[in-house]
Amino acid sequence: MTVPLGGIPLADHAAVYATLDRASFTDVWSAEVAGTDAFTPLALAAAWQPGLRLGTAVAPVFTRGPGLLAMSAAALAETAPGRFALGIGASSPVVVGDWNAVPFAEPFRRSRDMLRFLRAALAGQTVDQAYDTFTVRRFTLERPPAVPPPILLGALRPGMLRLAGAEADGVILNWLAAEDVPRALTELGQRRPGFEVTARIFVCPTEDAGHARALGRRMITSYLTVPAYAAFHRWLGRDEVLGPMWAAWAAGDRRGALAAVPDEVVDALILHGSPEQCRAQVRRYADAGVDVPVLALLPTPELTAGGPAALSALIARLGPNGAEA
Repeated sequence: MTVPLGGIPLADHAAVYATLDRASFTDVWSAEVAGTDAFTPLALAAAWQPGLRLGTAVAPVFTRGPGLLAMSAAALAETAPGRFALGIGASSPVVVGDWNAVPFAEPFRRSRDMLRFLRAALAGQTVDQAYDTFTVRRFTLERPPAVPPPILLGALRPGMLRLAGAEADGVILNWLAAEDVPRALTELGQRRPGFEVTARIFVCPTEDAGHARALGRRMITSYLTVPAYAAFHRWLGRDEVLGPMWAAWAAGDRRGALAAVPDEVVDALILHGSPEQCRAQVRRYADAGVDVPVLALLPTPELTAGGPAALSALIARLGPNGAEA
């Protein structure tokens, strides 16, 4: 499950983590955009529910310096030995440049360089090297983790996917349908032993299809108009079905862009229906080759009306053992 959950203060997440554990969720994964940072929700999970595995999806490679990113990862790896996976990624020009005042330059090389730096630093090595996009002089972690975390790379298109397959311990996929997974996996090529495929999957567990599709259209026009995601979906073959949306968006017609998103695209990228139907749709990702499907729970009318009790019941039904819950 993606954490933290919306509408619930971090201070109240102990009950959320306990509910996830009871429902047989194995992992909690954080994101980092403009809400919480990637590491704090996982540190709380490590303290409150030490059986859960933890992962970042993703910590941007631009917004922290190399040494600080290594320290953040090392601290969490020390807190949860053997239960933490560090996911890194390029993020976007808005997050990096507009919100963090860092030039978004050469994202592929920056990701590759950070991956190589982190591999050495988290192994306890002294790093004294000039990379293509930054230079580190005589950096050594004072507290290298006894169990260095696996490093996963957020990847969309072939270049980054091939880098993940060649040098990372896993890949993090995002904003793709179950039927898109095989194409992405083909680009990974030869993988390291134990390579793990993680995918974030948006889930809106409601039988109110109108609500789910309206929310899905807003998300799709917000995300898939970002150049990297637009290029990703062109590569996946959605140029024809999403072309009208991109054209309307480029012309400044936001309402037209919303109206131009076909139901078939929404239904492929935003899973909706009863919790049992959503769980069955998530299994399609696993069948396609995803090792760790990470749900990103979206708001529903039922959750808004039902409060904490409705959330607990929903998590139980969405979990791996939901049919028996």
